[in-house]
Amino acid sequence: MPKPVRPVLHALRVHPVKSMAGITPDSAFVEPWGLAGDRRWALIDGTGKAVTQRRQPRLALAHAEPRPDGGIRLRAPGLGPLGVDVGVPKPTDTVVVDIFGTKVEAVLAGHAAGDVDVHGLLSAYLGVEVRLVHLDDPAVRRPVNPLYARPGETVSFADGFPLLVTTLGSLDALNSLIAQGDHADEGPLPMDRFRPNLVIAGTAPWAEDDWLRLAVGEVTFRVARPCGRCVITTTDQRTAERGKEPLRTLGRYRGFDGRLIFGQNIVPESTGTVRVGDPVTVLE
Repeated sequence: MPKPVRPVLHALRVHPVKSMAGITPDSAFVEPWGLAGDRRWALIDGTGKAVTQRRQPRLALAHAEPRPDGGIRLRAPGLGPLGVDVGVPKPTDTVVVDIFGTKVEAVLAGHAAGDVDVHGLLSAYLGVEVRLVHLDDPAVRRPVNPLYARPGETVSFADGFPLLVTTLGSLDALNSLIAQGDHADEGPLPMDRFRPNLVIAGTAPWAEDDWLRLAVGEVTFRVARPCGRCVITTTDQRTAERGKEPLRTLGRYRGFDGRLIFGQNIVPESTGTVRVGDPVTVLE
């Protein structure tokens, strides 16, 4: 009789700049507010609102890699590679960032190599005025939604929670449903459409719906809330073109309380390094 498959951490994803492409390291340090370096940078428009792939799908084609000093290295079609320094905050230098109605103080990006105007280059790339900002102190800047948080929990520039976990079992199930629908030619979809931090293999489809707590290696997490999906999931992360899936199929099969669900938002209960191949244990 075959032994049951034990869940393992299949992949890690870190997105240094919100809504840009990221990296897939073999290991990452889990901080209280998320994976080290994940979504510590973001673009804002002239009113301070965060600019994401919801409005600018071409952000999918821009890549950001973290540097050891906290800065980033950017590249995009016609842009880069460009090194960007962390800005040096002063009491009057912070700007207010509006992330879907939540106001967060952040610091404008520092100089790029050769004193290049990184804000101007990114504005030219997107065709709209944007500025690049850095979350200098995630320990205090942005609390997690108090409806789902414990005292003192904070988050980076992620949509609302420190990490997002998805499973290959659920992706396979979703792709099977897409193959039966009106837009079967759009599938199968890759996991990068959902922009997770942790991807787990070896679970049944939709098993994560029932999780309350889990451990990845020696790091524990609590499940805060299922993840409601938006138009970004319809954006091909390699071409920036949009389709109908997966929202069309999620709407038919995965609609709960007015939200289309895929994946779970989680909050670290401890810190430490997680590695691809780590065992995953459902604690509750």
